[in-house]
Amino acid sequence: MPSIPSLTFHAPSSSRLPSFLFPLSPPPPPIPFLRPRFISLKAMALEDGKDHRLARISSSIRIIPDFPKPGIMFQDITTLLLDHKAFRDTIDIFVERYREKNISVVAGIEARGFIFGPPIALAIGAKFVPMRKPKKLPGEVISEEYALEYGTDKMEMHVGAVQSGDRALVIDDLIATGGTLCAAVRLLERAGADVVECACVIELPELKGREKLGHRSVFVLVKG
Repeated sequence: MPSIPSLTFHAPSSSRLPSFLFPLSPPPPPIPFLRPRFISLKAMALEDGKDHRLARISSSIRIIPDFPKPGIMFQDITTLLLDHKAFRDTIDIFVERYREKNISVVAGIEARGFIFGPPIALAIGAKFVPMRKPKKLPGEVISEEYALEYGTDKMEMHVGAVQSGDRALVIDDLIATGGTLCAAVRLLERAGADVVECACVIELPELKGREKLGHRSVFVLVKG
């Protein structure tokens, strides 16, 4: 029977272990904690004290002449909504202003106040209350009449949507003559709310809507 050759193992000449057992480079540093976006946005303020975001918001709003009738320069915010950065900037600026003001109600005026109001309400932890035209709300309502160029109109709110002592913010896309904002403020005050401020994306200063609101504070982002 043939003999089986013996196997001999030789230790490596060096006591060092092979280099493949070690990483080729040190591990990357840990990823830093990411702060919420609204904090980083505040750091974007310019050295000259202006906010870069306002220019983007203003440039994203389209002006349509002679709509809905001759002589009207319509401020079209649908183009702002198409620009997700400008839309986000708009909401962020409002949220930064109101998150520490103990707002409990964000009241949005039909219809474009329904676009800006809900995301602001969610971000600051407030309830959203729609302020609607007549016969649009299904429950019991309270109404407030306001003047139009020719005739009058009404704004309505559900009974019980706002409680006495609520701190309210009124939101719309634009302040022109101030009629709808005034009606919304009166409705909220009749329900016992304290109206902290009215906020709009755009103001048309030549129509003097602020004067109609009297002592009430108005905050706007851009002027048309």
